[in-house]
Amino acid sequence: MRREKPRSDRPDVDRRSFIKAVGLGAAAMPLFAEPKIHAAPPTRTSPAETAVLALYNALTEAQKRQLCFAWDHTETTGNRPRGLLRTHVSNNWQITEPVVASDYFTREQQTIIHDIYRGMLNPDWYGRITRQLRDDNDGRPWGTAQSIAIFGTPGTDQFEFVMTGRHMTIRCDGNTTPNVAFGGPIFYGHAASGFNETTGHPGNIFWDQARRANFIYRILDEPQRRTALVERRPPEAAVAFRGAQGGFPGLPVADMTSDQKDELRRVLLNLLEPYRQEDRDDALACLTAQGGLDRCSLAFYREGDLGDDGEWDNWRLEGPAFVWHYRGEPHVHVWVNIADNPSVRLNARG
Repeated sequence: MRREKPRSDRPDVDRRSFIKAVGLGAAAMPLFAEPKIHAAPPTRTSPAETAVLALYNALTEAQKRQLCFAWDHTETTGNRPRGLLRTHVSNNWQITEPVVASDYFTREQQTIIHDIYRGMLNPDWYGRITRQLRDDNDGRPWGTAQSIAIFGTPGTDQFEFVMTGRHMTIRCDGNTTPNVAFGGPIFYGHAASGFNETTGHPGNIFWDQARRANFIYRILDEPQRRTALVERRPPEAAVAFRGAQGGFPGLPVADMTSDQKDELRRVLLNLLEPYRQEDRDDALACLTAQGGLDRCSLAFYREGDLGDDGEWDNWRLEGPAFVWHYRGEPHVHVWVNIADNPSVRLNARG
C-alpha cells in the first residue's frame, strides 16, 4: 500500500489577512451563502482598464485591423481556434501574431501594454509571474512570447483586453463581461525545472497552492479520503460548467467539518491571490451566487502522482459554475472558469 507523505504542518496563513479578505464580520459576503441573484457590478475604470483605453487610442489604424475585433468575433478558418475567439483559453497559444516585445509596437505602446499586464496582477505577485514567464520562454524577457487582442471598444460598456502566450491567458474587461469572473476563463502554469518536474516541484511558483490543498486531504478522516481520492483525472481542458446536477467528482464540501471548511476557504483565497483585488472579489461574488463552497466538491487524483508519494499533484475544486483544475504532472497547468450561473459557455482546448 502506498504510504502517505508524512506532513502534519498546516501551511502558514496570516490569520488577520485571512479574516480581512474573507470578511467574517457581520456585513461580510459569506462564502457558504444560499444562492442569490447576482447583479452585474457597474463598469469600473481601474488603472488596467484606463491603460487599455490609452493603448487603443495609441494604435494605428493598421494595428487596429490586426489586433482589434468585434465583441462576438467568431473564427471559422485560419490558424486561430474556431469558435468565439474572445472566450478561448489554452495552455500555449498566440491570440494574434505580433508579440509585444517586437518592432510591431512602439516603445510607448509596449509600456502601456506592460502597465495593463501589471495592473491585472496582485502587486505581490508581479515579480513571481514575470519570472514564471521568463522561465517558460527559455529565459527570454517579458513580452517576447506574449501577444494581445482587444474585443469591443474600450471606454464603452463592452470591451475586453486579452493577453496570451505559453502558460498564460489573462483578461481585463472593466466588468463589462456579464456574469463571469476574470472576464472569462483563464489559464496559468509553470515548468520551473524543465518539462518533467520532479517531486515537490522545486522552484515552481504555483506549487504552494497544491501543497495547501494537500493539507486538506491530510485532515480528512478515512471515509472522507476514500471519497475524495479519484483514480483517473479528467482531461485538463474539460472545464465547461456541468451545472447544479453535474455529479462532481470527489468529496462534497457540504460533507466536511467546519474546521475542514475553514481550511478550504484558506486554499481558495490562496488560489485567488495572484490576481488584482477586484477580480478576486468578482470570483467570490460569483461563487456566492451559486451557493458558495458548500455546492462544490474537492477531488484528488491518484493518476499522475509524481514520486508515488501520496502528495497529490492533480486535484480539482468544482461547483455548478466554478472549476479550478490543477494539473501538476508533468508540470503545472491550471485552468480556471468561474461564473455566477452554469449557462456561460467557453471555448477551451489543451
